[in-house]
Amino acid sequence: MSKLLPKFRLSVKYIFAFIYAVVFLMPFFAYAQDPNFHIYIALGQSNMDGAGDIESQDKQGVDSRFQVLYGVNCPQANKSVGNWYKADPPICRCNSGLSPMDYFGREMLNNVPNDIKIGVISVAVGGAKIELFNKRTYESYINNEAPDWMLNWINEYQGNPYQRIIELAQIAKQDGII
Repeated sequence: MSKLLPKFRLSVKYIFAFIYAVVFLMPFFAYAQDPNFHIYIALGQSNMDGAGDIESQDKQGVDSRFQVLYGVNCPQANKSVGNWYKADPPICRCNSGLSPMDYFGREMLNNVPNDIKIGVISVAVGGAKIELFNKRTYESYINNEAPDWMLNWINEYQGNPYQRIIELAQIAKQDGII
């Protein structure tokens, strides 16, 4: 037993050294959110999707501090799910129009210091009921109530817009403050 005690003391030393290293050195290696990146989540129907016509003036003067975390793949605009882009319209889906989020982000930038960035996540399906965004009712809604013309839009979110919001929020919380 006495022969084991020095080995035990030695291993305890190493354990404490390891704990010390983890506690005091980990912050140097840990990834931190940017407290100057403020992120907002939007979900909804046609207005949030972008029912407004996009005019040339809407594409001008978009500050690069206004970002969108894209919720669908949009190959024609070189945008893909889960990546941040400058929030040039359309910001919800490839073929959507101008939404309230387009000018929400711009107006937010007008009212915050220059070191703040604004990010938005927008998941929307025109004409959908709120049940589409409920994790318990979305399948029933899709199978029993959603019209056929809506299914393509729903499928852009892998058939589950609610889950897409959750996935995007998990990505966003690594980058900024929701």
